[in-house]
Amino acid sequence: MTAVENVSPERLDSAVMDKTLQEQRARFMAAPMPTLQQRRDKLKALKQSLLKFKQPLCDALNRDYGRRSQHDSLMADILPCVMNINYTLKHLKKWMKPSRRHAGILLAPAKVEVIYQPLGVVGIVVPWNFPVMLSIGPLISAVAAGNRAMIKLSEFTPQTNSVLRQLLNETFSHDEVAVFEGEADTAAAFTALQFDHLLFTGSTAVGRHVMHAAADNLTPVTLELGGKTPTLIAPDMPLDTAVERMIYGKSMNAGQICVAPDYVLVPEKKVDDFVAEYQKQFSAMYPEGVVSQDFASVVNERQYQRLLDWLNEAKDKGAKVIPCHDRARIDQQHRMITHLVLNTSDDMTLMQEEIFGPLLPVIPYKQLDQALEYIRQRPRPLALYLMSFDPTLQQQVKATTHSGGMCINESLFHVAADDAPFGGIGHSGMGHYHGKEGFETFSKAKTVLSRGKFTTAKLVTPPYGGWIQKLMLAFFLR
Repeated sequence: MTAVENVSPERLDSAVMDKTLQEQRARFMAAPMPTLQQRRDKLKALKQSLLKFKQPLCDALNRDYGRRSQHDSLMADILPCVMNINYTLKHLKKWMKPSRRHAGILLAPAKVEVIYQPLGVVGIVVPWNFPVMLSIGPLISAVAAGNRAMIKLSEFTPQTNSVLRQLLNETFSHDEVAVFEGEADTAAAFTALQFDHLLFTGSTAVGRHVMHAAADNLTPVTLELGGKTPTLIAPDMPLDTAVERMIYGKSMNAGQICVAPDYVLVPEKKVDDFVAEYQKQFSAMYPEGVVSQDFASVVNERQYQRLLDWLNEAKDKGAKVIPCHDRARIDQQHRMITHLVLNTSDDMTLMQEEIFGPLLPVIPYKQLDQALEYIRQRPRPLALYLMSFDPTLQQQVKATTHSGGMCINESLFHVAADDAPFGGIGHSGMGHYHGKEGFETFSKAKTVLSRGKFTTAKLVTPPYGGWIQKLMLAFFLR
C-alpha cells in the first residue's frame, strides 16, 4: 500500500488545497501588480469561454436539477456574468487609477494618494442554486482586482461542476484559478486556509462556521447569506400589479434564490383576493403546473424532503396550504410548484428559517405600521420588496428598515444592477461585491504619502515647546 493510500480523502484534499494556495501565492508574489492589459485579457478570455460553454452549462444545470429551464439558466447564470465582464472592461481603467487625496495644510508640502493593490489569493465558496453566476461573478471581481483564486464548488451540482472545471481550465492556468469539489469536510478544510480574502455564499448557519474558521487566520470575509426576504404590499397597491411584480421573483428557479420573496405581508381584508390573483397569474405563466417545462425542479431529494417536512409541520400546527395549480407535485421527481401558506405562526420552522423553495407564507396585517414593525423586529434580510406607489411611504420604508438591498414595485432585479453593490447586513451577511465595489472588496486601498526634498516634519519633532510648535497648536486647536 502506498503512502497516499494511507491518507484519508479529507486530509489528502486539505494537503492538495494547501499546496495549491502556496503555489498561487508564490506566483502572485513574483508578479504582484498585473497590468490593466493583463487583467483585460483574462476577462476577455473568460467571456469567450462563457459564450463557448453556455449550452453545455445549461444542459448540465438541467441534469443536476432534474429539470431547469434553459431560459432561467441563461438569464440568471450566464447573462449576468457576461454583462458583468462587459461593465468591468469598460470601467476597469478608471477603478485602477490611483485616487488623489487632500494632504491638508498640516502635512504640506506632501502628496497623498490611495492606490488599489491586489490582495493575493482569494477563496470563493459557491452554493448550488446558481453555481455559474456565484462562482464566475466573484471571480470576475477578483481577476479585475489582480488576484488569483481558488474556488470550492457545491457537491450538489456535479454535472455543472464538470463543465465549469473544463471552462476554467481552458481559460486559466492552475496557479491562476484552481477548482475544488467535495462535501462538508472539504469545505471546512477550504475555509480554514489562509486566504487573503474569503467570499462565502450560503446559509446563515454555515456562514457562522465560515467566519469562525477565517477568524483563526485573520482572513477578511465577505458573507453573502440570505434570510427571510419580506414583500410588503401596501393598501394603495392594486393586487394584480403587486402580484405581477413579485411572482417572477418567487417562481424563477422554483424560489431557490437567496433574494426570492420569502413571505408576503398583505392587508387583512385583501388576503383572499391576493390568493386568487396569485393563482390566476401563476397559471398564466405555468399553464401545465408542475409539469411545465419552464418551472424548475427542487434541486435534489434532500432539499425536497426538507420542504415537505416544513409544509407538513405547518399543516399540523394549523396552517392552510393552497397550491397555485391543480397539478402541484411530483414527489418522485422532486418537483413542486408554489404553495401559498396561510394561518402561519411563529413557531413553524418555515417562519423561522429561510425557505429557499416554492413555499410562500401570506401574513395578514391590519395597519401598515404593524407590518413595518413585523419586519423590523426580525433579523435584517438580504432584500426587501415594497409594493406601493405612495412616495411618502416609499421614503419611510427606505429610511426606517434595514436590508441588504431593496426594490420598490419590483423584486429580484436589483441584483442585476452592475453599477451598484450587492451584499447583506447582519444575519444576511457582511461586505459586498459587484461592479466597483467588487473591485474594491478584493483590493487593498493603500494610502501613500510622498514628500520631496523639503519637509516640515522637523517643525513637530522634539524637543517640544518651541514657539513654532506653540503657534501651530494654537492655530489648529480652535
